[in-house]
Amino acid sequence: MSGHSKWASIKHQKGVTDARRGQLFTRLSREIIIAAKEGGGNADMNFRLRLAIQKARDANMPMDNIDRAIKKGTGEIEGGQLSELTLEGYGPNGIAILVTALADNRNRAIQEVRSAFTKYGGNLGEAGCVAWMFDNKGVINVNPGDKDRDEIALAAIDAGAEDVQTEGDTVEVTTLPEDLEKVREALEKENVEIESSETSMVPKTVIELDEKAGIQALRLMEKLEELDDVQNVYSNADIPESAAEAYAA
Repeated sequence: MSGHSKWASIKHQKGVTDARRGQLFTRLSREIIIAAKEGGGNADMNFRLRLAIQKARDANMPMDNIDRAIKKGTGEIEGGQLSELTLEGYGPNGIAILVTALADNRNRAIQEVRSAFTKYGGNLGEAGCVAWMFDNKGVINVNPGDKDRDEIALAAIDAGAEDVQTEGDTVEVTTLPEDLEKVREALEKENVEIESSETSMVPKTVIELDEKAGIQALRLMEKLEELDDVQNVYSNADIPESAAEAYAA
């Protein structure tokens, strides 16, 4: 499983970073602000906003927070002055790392990301140096519970999913971005428990790491995600289970 998916699983198990609700709600609010700023506050007419709102609801974010973020994005209330950044670099063993950020101070965000790369064995690269290694996809993480995994996979494929993979207790469904909502709705009709659904940068190929490099890569990704301005961290690392277990312990 790729670094992004493995890291998402570890965060869930270990309870780090995004499990800190205050920071999580801040990130979700920023996504909603940017979506509303770009495409307007009507979720029916704004695909990105619909996804951001659904992600916030999955995290049990209060509707008051969601409405306030939409109004900041549309300019009805102050506080929506954010810029989007995509920063690219390399980690241990040359793995590609893609960082997305939303910041009110671009220079500060870039400097903090650069510092994290340097401190944890990586280096920030030029724009475009690793982005070509990733595809924008829809990713749905499912808790299968007592449901048959093959039936879940069949329902997802029938609804238009591109791929279905199982890792531990989680089933990961990959779609085209435009098919994400349709596939999620089809799974919900089958009473499948959706843990999360979002658009994500999925690596085209992965780089296998040994345990030492895997732990180092996870430390770098955690440090990046701890930064206030960082929204998401993606990687093409194939992290061994031994590294994931050692890191999550």
